[in-house]
Amino acid sequence: MADSSTQSITIDAPPDRVVAVICDFARYPEWSEALRRVEVIEEYEDGYASQVRFTIDAQVMTDEYVLAYEYAEDLSRIEWHLVSPSRMQRAQRGSYDVVGNPDGTSTVTYTLEVELSVGMLGMFRRKAEKMIMDTALKQLKHRVEAPGATR
Repeated sequence: MADSSTQSITIDAPPDRVVAVICDFARYPEWSEALRRVEVIEEYEDGYASQVRFTIDAQVMTDEYVLAYEYAEDLSRIEWHLVSPSRMQRAQRGSYDVVGNPDGTSTVTYTLEVELSVGMLGMFRRKAEKMIMDTALKQLKHRVEAPGATR
C-alpha cells in the first residue's frame, strides 16, 4: 500500500454537525465538485452507510468505486477502504477523525492512502493526494459552516 497523507482543518461547528455532513453521503454531489453520483448501497442496522458507490469526474480522472465504511461508537472516527479495485484504483484507505475543541469548533483530520492502477511517480501522487485532501476539507468546511446545511 502507498504511504498515507494526512491533513487537518478547523471547522466552526461542533463535532455532531461535522459528522452529520460527512455521513450524509447522498448529498455529497451538492457540495463536492468532483462527485457526480453517490449511492448508499448497504447500511448497518443503525442506518449508517456500510457501503457507498461513488462516481467521480475530476476532469483529469473519472472513476466509479465502492467504499466500505466503519464508525467509532462515538462517531469521532469514520474510516473506509476500497471494496474491490476500480478502473483507476487498486486500493484506498482513509479516515476522518473529528475532535471537538473547547471553543466550540472541531478539528477534522483526513488521512488518505491510494494505490493507483496507473503508474504515477511518487511526488506526483503525493501532490495529487494533497490537492484532493485540501479540496475535500475546504468543501467540507464550507458545507458545514453554511447556514442550514445540516438541519
